[in-house]
Amino acid sequence: MARITLDLAHAYRPKPEQDSDYALLPMRMEFADGGAYALLGPSGCGKTTLLNIMSGLVKPSHGSVLFDGQDVTVRTPQQRNIAQVFQFPVIYDTMTVAENLAFPLRNRHVPEAQIRERVGVIAEMLEMSGQLNQRAAGLAADAKQKISLGRGLVRPDVAAVLFDEPLTVIDPHLKWQLRRKLKQIHHELKLTLIYVTHDQVEALTFADHVVVMSRGKMVQVGSPEELFERPQHAFVGHFIGSPGMNFVPLEQRDGALYIAGQQVTAPPGLSAAATAAQTLQLGIRPEYVQLVAPHSLGAWPAQVVRVQDVGTHSLLTAVMAGSALKVRLPADRATPALHETVWLQLTGPHTCFYRNEELQA
Repeated sequence: MARITLDLAHAYRPKPEQDSDYALLPMRMEFADGGAYALLGPSGCGKTTLLNIMSGLVKPSHGSVLFDGQDVTVRTPQQRNIAQVFQFPVIYDTMTVAENLAFPLRNRHVPEAQIRERVGVIAEMLEMSGQLNQRAAGLAADAKQKISLGRGLVRPDVAAVLFDEPLTVIDPHLKWQLRRKLKQIHHELKLTLIYVTHDQVEALTFADHVVVMSRGKMVQVGSPEELFERPQHAFVGHFIGSPGMNFVPLEQRDGALYIAGQQVTAPPGLSAAATAAQTLQLGIRPEYVQLVAPHSLGAWPAQVVRVQDVGTHSLLTAVMAGSALKVRLPADRATPALHETVWLQLTGPHTCFYRNEELQA
């Protein structure tokens, strides 16, 4: 296993001059030895480029990559001792499951007794012990991807295992099983695992630390709880959660903040530091918006424009002062009628305040 330290930027075009010229903007990041990380973000944000730089498939145009303090920027994937699992299964159809799993070890001339032992351990972890003698050609897509995962995990001395959206081709009802299995394997083997995905469920259920990326930039690194409760950037609030965080514009007058003419109780120093050129927003998750009695102190009226019953809860969409807000209600809570006026409590311990999309309090 390895501690991976990045201090780099990358552009595919020569002589980049502006941010849009970069695939990865300048960043510094350390992945701890034995940690489980996810790189999460929309398509085109730089996740796969960053993964390929760590593996050695791509050399960064600026900066360096260190493994355990040693500069490996110009080393090949083989020299870095990296295992990489791709979006589509990379296996040998003419080989059996056992032969596929053993291939990385035989390629490194590991003694046969050790190969048999290691293949047996990985096959048991992947619940494939009964399929070791089957040819890979006749297996389903999820079983083939299990083999790819196993080939990445079979080398006990590997520095890190990098996953590039490995569950994309897997049926949705099987994905949770493989995520659970990967989590279990990480706890047992203590490998450094880095997992690329655009699916927040995959990222938040697999990783101990999630790196949220947008437009070539690392926007926030944190635990799933930190990303949900205290998004450091409005993009993280939008991207994490289903639905994402509600954002309401704040108006500043005479050193105070208002929504629809009603003053908002804001953290000390937030309003005083604002200027006319800055954008101030209140952010709150749909789970934390409260329906309160009409005309309650510190509440705002809103009109219900949509009601969705999703079984475990109801999801309201209500328009308040020109802003559409999502409100998540428990299944046992009475649901307001369409076009009914409700009163929303937005401020509390889970409320966030943003200046120019950056978290302030």
